Amino acid sequence: MEFINWKGIAESLLFAAGDEGLSLKQIAHVLEVEELQAREIMDSLIEDYSNSSRGIMAVELAGTIQLVTKKEFSPYLKKLVESPSSASLSQAALETLAIIAYRQPITRTEVEEIRGVKTERPLQTLSAKALIKEVGRAEGTGRAYLYGTTKEFLDYFGLKSIEELPPLPDKISEEEDSFQEEADLFFEKFQELDS
Repeated sequence: MEFINWKGIAESLLFAAGDEGLSLKQIAHVLEVEELQAREIMDSLIEDYSNSSRGIMAVELAGTIQLVTKKEFSPYLKKLVESPSSASLSQAALETLAIIAYRQPITRTEVEEIRGVKTERPLQTLSAKALIKEVGRAEGTGRAYLYGTTKEFLDYFGLKSIEELPPLPDKISEEEDSFQEEADLFFEKFQELDS
């Protein structure tokens, strides 16, 4: 009988699930075991993490099990998040983010039509910083990815929901200049909040 590293597999699953975490039912389904066995595996993994000097731990929150960083390391994580290299966005990324925030869900082609330039790199940057994500596929030929903002976007700008975005001017034109003004208004408002 071959040895199955259940805890290693479970750890991999939790890592892949990220902030969403996994329910015990999901873990049991993927591992193809009963929930009772999945509970034993997860309890053992949680115990291993709590007895180690690692920087992460496994916890159960709101019905899901997830990997999180240990509280004692939060000052270092805060420094990382607040460092200029990770906090600053280029003008192109800011413009792209404003377009996505106000017009979501939106395809890359639609963003490029509004900006008038390619947006592949700003999209990659925004995705890497978890400010935007793919939220579906457009109907029709090619079924292009649709982009929308994330919970991290809301956190970054101190918003409870997307409805709290600053209002746009009454007359919204499809022209590039008008949208540039909209983007500027959006980011000026948040730069005031940041300072």
